[in-house]
Amino acid sequence: MSTSELTIGKAGRKEWIALGVLALPLLLVSMDVSVLYFAVPYISADLGVTATQQLWIFDIYGFVLAGLLITMGSLGDRIGRRRLLIFGAIAFGLASLAAAYAQTPEQLIAARAVLGIGGATLMPSTLALIRNLFHDPVQRGKAIAFWSAVMLGGISLGPVLSGVLLEHFWWGSVFLINTPAMVLLLILAPLLLPEFRTAVNGRFDLFSSVLSLAAVLPVIWGIKELAAHGVEAMPVVSIVAGLLVGYAFLRRQRTAEHPMIELAMFRNRAFSGALAANTIGTLALVGNAIFMTQYLQLVLGMGPLKAALWSLVPSVVVGGAAPLGAALARKFDRAYVLGLGFVVAAGGFAVLTQMHVDSSLAVLLIGAGLLAAGLVMVMSLVTEAVVGAVAPERAGSASALMETCSEFGGALGIAVLGSIGTAAYRSDLQLPSDLPAAATTAAREGLAGATAAAAQLPAQLADALLAATRHSFSHSMNVAALVGAVLLTVTAVAVTLVLRGTTATDESGA
Repeated sequence: MSTSELTIGKAGRKEWIALGVLALPLLLVSMDVSVLYFAVPYISADLGVTATQQLWIFDIYGFVLAGLLITMGSLGDRIGRRRLLIFGAIAFGLASLAAAYAQTPEQLIAARAVLGIGGATLMPSTLALIRNLFHDPVQRGKAIAFWSAVMLGGISLGPVLSGVLLEHFWWGSVFLINTPAMVLLLILAPLLLPEFRTAVNGRFDLFSSVLSLAAVLPVIWGIKELAAHGVEAMPVVSIVAGLLVGYAFLRRQRTAEHPMIELAMFRNRAFSGALAANTIGTLALVGNAIFMTQYLQLVLGMGPLKAALWSLVPSVVVGGAAPLGAALARKFDRAYVLGLGFVVAAGGFAVLTQMHVDSSLAVLLIGAGLLAAGLVMVMSLVTEAVVGAVAPERAGSASALMETCSEFGGALGIAVLGSIGTAAYRSDLQLPSDLPAAATTAAREGLAGATAAAAQLPAQLADALLAATRHSFSHSMNVAALVGAVLLTVTAVAVTLVLRGTTATDESGA
């Protein structure tokens, strides 16, 4: 069990300060998902990045992180969660330095891969340590609500911070800011964080680790490729291969003497239902972000930094939504509060079905705000359910599974809502008859292509092209929002029925 004395009862000042320490790596890891949005043009100009290399610079971080989460969660349970957190901070800090001063695209891709390894150690470790710091369910609920708000806030803050830094410094600064924060974590973690590991003496199952990586990576890559290029043979083969390896991984967990994942956890409705709800919530959040970012920049014509600042406005309600959800869950059945969160989020999508080219910006912000508030309420509660439904010694593995589901949810959000939006955009598109063939092809690819093509056309024809494509994009946003509203409404009913009467207790996950 623990390598330090853990007081069973209510947490004191030291534990709450420790929560602040844990928020530091979580904020940086979540920001690193989106911090490159503005930096890529500068990187491309400086390093001579090709289109393929640019994709790898973007995606390698998320791929490696997703593929190693299960491994790192299990490893943290064995070697100690604080120790793994410290190792991850060292790797993240050094990789940030390497990325900041990369001289070639290959060096930057390699550094981003190591950042993914570091991120995979940090994210499940922070959540598992919260499970060890806060034994009182009420306090744990508040701590996890804070954790959820920090994670989502970091994703929203990344583009803004990137834009501000790039106005004053070179592109490497978006990576360099990680290093002093990680140094601070290395100083504070041994002083404020308890160590915790399970009493497992068996050898770490390296083969299961390889299987988990070989299962997750092909599936996520395949989903993203389908979203980007439509149905093609290679992505489909990749997904099928990943699912087959995943089946082999699960078979091994049934027979292994010391499995990475205790499959018995999934028999607990509170645990498996929370994982499913988290996946759908992330799907909705990421799927909406695709449309909101493009609407602000390509329909309303905002610059990247201005668009990023406006996209932060819905996050204002996030700070209150997570604590509100935790408070309601103490008075009412958790399932009803989760259902309420999904209904609020569905209401946000319903507002977005009314967005048009000439709509007020307030409509977009209200819809996105309701969506964010409802989903943050959901995610904080399902996170608490996941870590509370298992015994403390399984918290690392459980946290890693939840983060892996989030990665799948994000990929599905891009694939499902993005593909639906693309189909709706093309079916509604009515282009000027005298448009050149190259511009027609670019416009059919999406609003970004149409905007680029319009810059090369005469003013009158460009205006007609932009009017048509912006109208079709707004239509695609309405259709995707309608699908999202239906999906979240159905989920609200399902989660209420499935999770009604469940509780997040240690014994339930035993």
